[in-house]
Amino acid sequence: MAGQYGNEPMMEMFLFETSQLIEQLEQLIISCEKSDHYTEDTINEIFRIMHTIKGSSAMMMQDSITAISHSMEDLFYFLRENKQKVVDNSAISDLVLEGVDLIKEELEKLKNGEKADGNTSELQDRIKNFLSDLKVDTSSEAAAERKNLENEKQQYYLSMDKKKNDASKYKNAFKATIRYEEDCEMENIRAYTIVHNVYDITDEFFHIPENLIDDDESAKKIRQEGFQIYLKTDSSYEEVREFFMQTLFLKELKLDQIENSEYDQLRDAKKKITDKEKFISSKDFEEHSEGNKETQAMSLKQNVISVNMTKLDKLMDLVGEMVISEDMVIQNPDLKGLELENFQKAARQLQKISSEIQDIVMSIRMVPLSATFLKMHRIVRDMSKKLGKKVDLKIIGEETEVDKNVIEHISDPIIHLVRNAIDHGIEFPEERLEKNKPETGTVTLEAKNAGNDVLVIVKDDGRGLNKEKILKKARENGLLYKAEEEMSEREIYNMIFLPGFSTKDNVTEFSGRGVGMDVVVKNIETIGGSVSIDSTPDKGSVITLKIPLTLAIIDGMNIRVGSSYYTIPTISIRESFKPQENDIFSDPNGNEMIMVRGQCYPILRLHELLKVKTDITRFNDGIITIAEQDERTVCIFSDELIGQQQVVVKALPEYIRRLNKTKALAGCTLLGDGSISLILDITGLANLKGLA
Repeated sequence: MAGQYGNEPMMEMFLFETSQLIEQLEQLIISCEKSDHYTEDTINEIFRIMHTIKGSSAMMMQDSITAISHSMEDLFYFLRENKQKVVDNSAISDLVLEGVDLIKEELEKLKNGEKADGNTSELQDRIKNFLSDLKVDTSSEAAAERKNLENEKQQYYLSMDKKKNDASKYKNAFKATIRYEEDCEMENIRAYTIVHNVYDITDEFFHIPENLIDDDESAKKIRQEGFQIYLKTDSSYEEVREFFMQTLFLKELKLDQIENSEYDQLRDAKKKITDKEKFISSKDFEEHSEGNKETQAMSLKQNVISVNMTKLDKLMDLVGEMVISEDMVIQNPDLKGLELENFQKAARQLQKISSEIQDIVMSIRMVPLSATFLKMHRIVRDMSKKLGKKVDLKIIGEETEVDKNVIEHISDPIIHLVRNAIDHGIEFPEERLEKNKPETGTVTLEAKNAGNDVLVIVKDDGRGLNKEKILKKARENGLLYKAEEEMSEREIYNMIFLPGFSTKDNVTEFSGRGVGMDVVVKNIETIGGSVSIDSTPDKGSVITLKIPLTLAIIDGMNIRVGSSYYTIPTISIRESFKPQENDIFSDPNGNEMIMVRGQCYPILRLHELLKVKTDITRFNDGIITIAEQDERTVCIFSDELIGQQQVVVKALPEYIRRLNKTKALAGCTLLGDGSISLILDITGLANLKGLA
């Protein structure tokens, strides 16, 4: 993590958990807005989320986040206590989502090492005014009680010495022992969060260890013995248990109801402990609490842990190096011509194990697209309200998984495409009714597997693209790369992805879909993906993103040209064959073509394109590999096929990237004999002039 908090685990934990809670809150609000109803369970859940964020941000001294979350907590406290109150759900959603955006901005500042100093007073005032309006019809008693709560001073560090309350006013006494999940780290800070929140149910309690913040050993003690908290309260056993069950990373909760007299004895005994014996083990206290008690042990087996992506990247790199080393051993030139049966058996076993390790590591890195897709609900909601359109978002296949690094590259393009679909594709309600369409437009976001790729489809039922106007704009900008009459509809539509195709002047001329679309293509092509579009006038448009499952290891076919080696992704290869001279001819432009089963395909001589010296220039002496990508086909002429193997994709060195003007190379890899092989970019080759 960049910035000043990069090495602070406590801040890292706060940022991660608060971000998770904010995403959860956003989805709850959008879901409630769709149903135009806030259920009692949802209100309780939102209140809990805001209370947790308030407590953790106060602990981290992030005043801006604490202030806005406290205001929203007050709002939902009122809604929770006044269940029958009729409220403006839309207004509540607007206020809370504004607060969500503000908290997101503050978290982003912290992630970048900046100070979270955003001004929250304006939104706080609006929430306060909205809350005041809600209270107009409530009883004066309820209003006075809530006012006391609102005016309660925020406490950052709490001390038992400050409480002078009469403990005898509480009916019940409890002892709770909390154990956290292994590897959750900073147990003392998590325990402090419980202490901070326990004021919701009582102000009479004490805990062991006592010093959670300043004592470095407290986390270790909690890890070994658990965190114990004794309290008196009017809440029932079930209510207290529910309170503690909300603890994050909870592994086990043991809750015992004890006699009030036992509590008083334990509290008095604790006060007599000297400073050297400040931390009393749980065993000492358990001797006092045997007997009259009701025991409830709850074990939550959480099989999911959070792992830093840096560690996973390192693990993936090591697996890649292992694959390379395995090839170096099995394909060692010293073994050529030797009959080593036992070695071959061991080699096959090694390949099996390394392949399984690779699959496991890959599966660890795979995450569902659901989180990315669900974010689009907010985009659709905001755009619909802003533009005065009615739009439904339909999500299909959100459980489809891709590599975590791939998701980081496709999130922004998907957002851009969804915005364009709503802004320029979906018509206004009155226009849709005139076309005998449903008043509400639909944007469909779909994901599905296709071999080693994932297809992400953004579809709308809007006005579609205007082919004639696209051609007109292409002529004006000089972007036509072949005769108009020779272009298919898909080729015409795909021109909107060309850089410089659209300007602000034509945003409304043909639904403005070209604005910034070249950036979408650039981002997708960066990870070896592609973008295509299809459209039907007044029926809508379909944009398909074809992205790789992973960026790390691929199956490839190695070929040789002269003394150089190249790798073609196996997924792109259709077939390889020795050509016959009578199958090859030249088109009117002088491009070499080959006839394969009645179909003509362009031939690409790698040695000419990449300026490689070779003695094999006659087609009869070499081999042709037909590669296909996005319905474009190219025949690659090389000296010979070396063989198929899994290759570890490495980024091209900077000096090669500068020379890669034809966009023919996608990366590089290391072969078993230690030589370098350049990975061919089939899309880049197919886009070369004369091959499209």
